[in-house]
Parts: sequence; structure tokens; C-alpha cells
Amino acid sequence: MSQTMSGYGVVVPKEKFGKITGAPRPTIGPLDVMAEPVAMSACTSDVHQVHAGLPAGLILGHEVVGRIVKVGSDVKRFKVGDVVAVGAVTPDWMNQSIQDNIHQHAGGMNQGMNWCVTENGTFAEYFRIRQADMNATLIPKGLNYEHAILAADMVTTGFHGAELANIQFGDTVVCCGIGPVGLMAVAGAALRGAGRIVAIGRRTVTKELAKFYGATDFLNYEDGPIDEQVRDLLGDKDVDAVIFSGGDADAFARSINMVKANGVVSNLAAHDFDVNIPMMYSYMFCAHKKINGGLCPGGSRRLDRLFEVMLAGRLDPTQMVTHRFDGLDGIAKAYDLMDMEKKQDDFAKAIVKV
Repeated sequence: MSQTMSGYGVVVPKEKFGKITGAPRPTIGPLDVMAEPVAMSACTSDVHQVHAGLPAGLILGHEVVGRIVKVGSDVKRFKVGDVVAVGAVTPDWMNQSIQDNIHQHAGGMNQGMNWCVTENGTFAEYFRIRQADMNATLIPKGLNYEHAILAADMVTTGFHGAELANIQFGDTVVCCGIGPVGLMAVAGAALRGAGRIVAIGRRTVTKELAKFYGATDFLNYEDGPIDEQVRDLLGDKDVDAVIFSGGDADAFARSINMVKANGVVSNLAAHDFDVNIPMMYSYMFCAHKKINGGLCPGGSRRLDRLFEVMLAGRLDPTQMVTHRFDGLDGIAKAYDLMDMEKKQDDFAKAIVKV
């Protein structure tokens, strides 16, 4: 068996995503499994990682369903041939710091997201799932690989935005940015009992999807400052929470401005900008406004819970899939769509079946 493989990732830091050959095949420990992708998807994080200057030769990818080809000696739940779902975050559940922290950061800041950070990701012929019994799960009957891929990152992240915002029954919530994560924030806010949900975006397809997932109103950020638009819509009322999944520095600052005293801005976006917050947006920091942010929860139990919501008929994330491709090379097409998403009015999410 060859000790090398091919995949897709950073070809030229800050400039080019493409095919990589001669990458080392992953090795596994007693708690791990090796898998080959069955299906995968590209994420805006993959685009950010290229543009951020991660090293050439790094294979990207963290949204995947895999077929197990090799099992560590201490793995109990899985066997060769099993097709499994796995989260974008695969924590080290054995790290002692997890007792002082949350699992996403066991071992250090954001160390739960080891793919594309401390090891090659999933856009490859093979990838490692560490501590598989804790980080992977079988896909239940009634769901398919598209449900599983979307649960792995888009659903768990969007729902986490609603959790970080502490949405209560009847709350008025603004979801700023309604790509796939923002759409799942809309769905999460609705499931947690929000009343009015204002979606802010631009693309026609995501506007319709936002309504499908529970948004009551839609605003276009190109039509003016978002806080002014929201106040006009709501009759000068402050909102209970903003879930921020996309936008620029001005939009983030105005999100702080539009929440009520003691309100919450829940941030899910990976910012590539600095934010200037006018003092009156926080009432001289005397308004008890809170900004929360966090990496999405991982682990097999989180996936199982999300699958239960889908099986109960309360969520169908596959409605977001607008493009489908076949073969490992299809990930390049999916990546290009993510990189150019502002130019694609009919695009929301692409799935690649390998």
C-alpha cells in the first residue's frame, strides 16, 4: 500500500487552492480510524484558510462523511466498511484541560479543530478520525449523507449561534448574514421559540430559504445601514439578540447598536477585519450588552442530537443544497463557488459525492 495520497488544499498561500499530490497517508493510533470520503462539502473557512496564508501542501476540508478502511485496536463502536458522520470539530476528549474548559478548546485555543490546523483535512483519498468512538457516529435510517455533512458544521454552528444568544420564547432576533450557517441560525432561533426573526442578506435563493427556515422578515444590507433598516422595520424597537454570521466591520458594530440593554450579539463569523465600536453603540459600555462567540460544538453526541431533530421532521438542512458534483475533483468546483458566492445569486451550498 502506498504511503502517499492526493488531495486538495493550499497550492499557493493566500492565492491558490488546488490539487496536491504526494501527501503522506495518515497514520492512526489505537483510538482512531482511517476513512475514505464518501461525500464532502466546501466551507467558507476553507476559503479563509487559503487567503490567510496557511502553508502550501496543506490539505483542507472538515465537512465529510467517510467509509472506514482501518480501525485502531481500541475502537469499540465501528468496523471496517462502516459509513460514519463526523463533526467539523473532533476534540481530544482525553486532554486533561477539558475538565477546565469546553471541549472545543481542550489542549489549547481552538485545538478541537485539528483538521487543516495541526493535520491534513478531509479533501483527500484518506483522512484520520481521532478518538472515533467519541467523534463519529453512524447515520440513522431515514437520513442520508447530505443530512450528515450539513449537521457536521453548518447545523451545529448555526444552532450554536442561537445557543450563544440565549434565545427565549418570543424574542425578536436579527440574523445578519444568511449563508448556510446563517440559515441554520434562523432555524435554530425558530426552534428555540423566537418570535420575529429578521434575516439580513442579499441573494434571492437565501432569502427564500430564510423564509423556509422561519424568518418573518428580510432586509438587504445593500439598502442602507442595517441598524437603521431594522429600527424602521420594527418601529424604533431594539432587538433582543443578533446572530452575526456574515458582514463587514460596520455591520458588526451596528449589530451591537441595535440590541437592547442586556442584549446579546452572538458571533459566528471568522472576522478578517478590526471593528471600531462607537461609544454610544454600547451607551459608553454601561448598557450590559454582551458579545458571545465560539467554535461549534463537536462530538458524536452532538451529531446524534441534531439527527433526532431531523428525524422528528423539525429540520431539513438538505433544502440548502443548490449544487451537486461527483468525484474527488468536484471539490474544486465547490470551493470556487464558495470563493465567488457573492456573484452567484442561485448558490447556497454544494455537496460532492466521491
